[in-house]
Amino acid sequence: MQPTPAYLLHKRPYRETSALVELLVLGHGRVRGVARGVQRPGSRNRSALQPFSPLHLTWSGCGELKRLTLIESRGAGAMLAGEGLLCGFYANELLTRLLPIELPVDDVFAFYAAALDAFARPDARAGALRDVELALLDALGARPRFTSPQGGELDPHGRYWLEPESCAFVPDVRGIDGRTLRLLASGDWQSPGLNGPAKAVTRAALAPLLGSRPLRSRELMQQLALRRRQQTS
Repeated sequence: MQPTPAYLLHKRPYRETSALVELLVLGHGRVRGVARGVQRPGSRNRSALQPFSPLHLTWSGCGELKRLTLIESRGAGAMLAGEGLLCGFYANELLTRLLPIELPVDDVFAFYAAALDAFARPDARAGALRDVELALLDALGARPRFTSPQGGELDPHGRYWLEPESCAFVPDVRGIDGRTLRLLASGDWQSPGLNGPAKAVTRAALAPLLGSRPLRSRELMQQLALRRRQQTS
């Protein structure tokens, strides 16, 4: 096979010198594999196989678990720290948890690659995360529809909340106002004041897919936010 663009989503030790890896691969989606010898000191592949670093890969095997045969860097990785690093961990954990094995998701790949650059810029992080989440929800057939379950328009003066079963919105006095939801429906996810509602919508859409097991990266984000509040109080 030809070397294929990819990113490492997750890696854990396997036997003495190898690693089990989860990868996001252009044209293939999430791929699971074994990187043999990558844990060995001095391994050339060890330095290349890092999170947020663009890769070229080849592999062999027809089963679910592939054997990586080529691991090459295709450029410098995103330099992430602090909140930007946690955003990267969140995106990786989300894709690892929810993407089915070998479902081609080229839109997810494109938004993920763009997000890694955006995560280094505080003003761009929220929008980049929403892009990744929406592309993932679209691939899973769970992207929110900004209508009623019957397809009707939302009243700009009403309040609504997402019904996961229909991926549409139902009246709820504790929900988001219809005007805001109409702005989100038009693709206006990054205007001032819309970050909070956009995050609430994607979180509600993702919740039934994630189930009861919490995301570790989300817990780390909450801990970071708490420490910042304590430092400024």
